[in-house]
Amino acid sequence: MQNISEHQKGILYVFTAALLWSSGGLFIKLISFSAMQLSFFRCSIAALTFALIFKKQILLVNKLSIINSAIYAVVLISFVIATKTTTAANAIFLQATAPIYVLIFEPLINKTRYERINIITVGVCVLGMILFFVGKLEPGHLEGNLVALISGITFAAFFLGMKRNDQKYQQSSIFWGNILVALICIPFLSSLNMIYFSDLWMVSFLGVFQIAVAYAFFASGLKRIIAVEASIISMVEPVLNPVWVLIGYGEIPSVTAIIGGLIILTAIIVRSLITGAPIIKRKFTF
Repeated sequence: MQNISEHQKGILYVFTAALLWSSGGLFIKLISFSAMQLSFFRCSIAALTFALIFKKQILLVNKLSIINSAIYAVVLISFVIATKTTTAANAIFLQATAPIYVLIFEPLINKTRYERINIITVGVCVLGMILFFVGKLEPGHLEGNLVALISGITFAAFFLGMKRNDQKYQQSSIFWGNILVALICIPFLSSLNMIYFSDLWMVSFLGVFQIAVAYAFFASGLKRIIAVEASIISMVEPVLNPVWVLIGYGEIPSVTAIIGGLIILTAIIVRSLITGAPIIKRKFTF
């Protein structure tokens, strides 16, 4: 690491974060816990790891950070439910539509005009989203797709809320969001009959590395590279997520989902390259 530049370190850190994020789909599929039980263990472990990494920073709270924590809790739970009930590709690609909602609602919040390139981007992405709801859907996939859409919408709301708040409250919002998920999911533990070691190590990996350590890598990387680079590199997550699920779980996404996902990711990347704007910062970047 001593022989590479700070910029190269930033690229490596962001890529590592995206790689860790991409593991979520496979482990969520493999873990035998229900969505709410999995969310309890994942977020409890993530909160503990977050506290060890960021220490006193997690105690800095204000009214908006509490609201953001609640929104983030919905993001965390809805993504797990979506991944459990539809294909991993559908869940991650539909969550990746979050920047679209930012493009739609940010001008309304800030009372600014819509830019033509943003209107075109939204239109193309909506076309991609439609492809997730055409063709043959397995039982439960429609509901899972709708929950995945909710995950994307709430992630956009979380982004906008964090953007309006002071940066010093970022870590506390994420920490307390995980705590809130754990509290919400406690009642669902009553139906937990057996805990396997395989489930424990996988859910521990999700909490420690897929949430907490990944955020630390991404935050560190963003200090060394520009936001547009980070947003594009982080697109590794939705690309690799269904690949790992295919290899480790044998789940094959539909052709229309693959096409729709590629349309969405391409539109977001092209828009980011054209404008060079930080509007598409991914996963806890504000």
